[in-house]
Amino acid sequence: MLIYWELFKTFLTIGLFSFGGGFAMLPLIRQEVAIQHGWMTETQFIDMLAISEMTPGPIAVNTATFVGHGQAGILGGLAATFAVVLPSFVVVSILYHFVKRFRQNQAVDTFFKGLRVVVIGLIAAGFVSVLFDSVQDIRAGLIAVFTFYIVTYKKAHPVLAIVIAAVLSLVLYWG
Repeated sequence: MLIYWELFKTFLTIGLFSFGGGFAMLPLIRQEVAIQHGWMTETQFIDMLAISEMTPGPIAVNTATFVGHGQAGILGGLAATFAVVLPSFVVVSILYHFVKRFRQNQAVDTFFKGLRVVVIGLIAAGFVSVLFDSVQDIRAGLIAVFTFYIVTYKKAHPVLAIVIAAVLSLVLYWG
């Protein structure tokens, strides 16, 4: 029973103190899941992110479900998932009415401008931590740079980029 409470409390904290979506949540998720609680290693964390990105749905919800299920089965997955979405649901439900009413207010507009900058910083921190944990040799770096290039500059569809990266991984690592 203690593990369900621990999962709930941990993912409620992540949901409460993370702004800007899944990628902005990554530093806090990593801190709680891999470092503080030791529910997975850094390598397992990176693998879990890859799986969470490939499956439909928000990365934070997929991560919570994955970690919760891994620690305590279906009920653990449900506890963690419910906990991570609960704060957003409550806050958005309440704020919707206030933002709709006060959106033209200069203080509210300034607050949201500042919040956007914080989100960029959180996403960058998540990117850097995943980058250093994932790119472990020159081949992985080349695949990462090539994938970034074809998606950003050649406007390749992300699914096509994943397939190309998988083929490149097979070619560069197999043998």
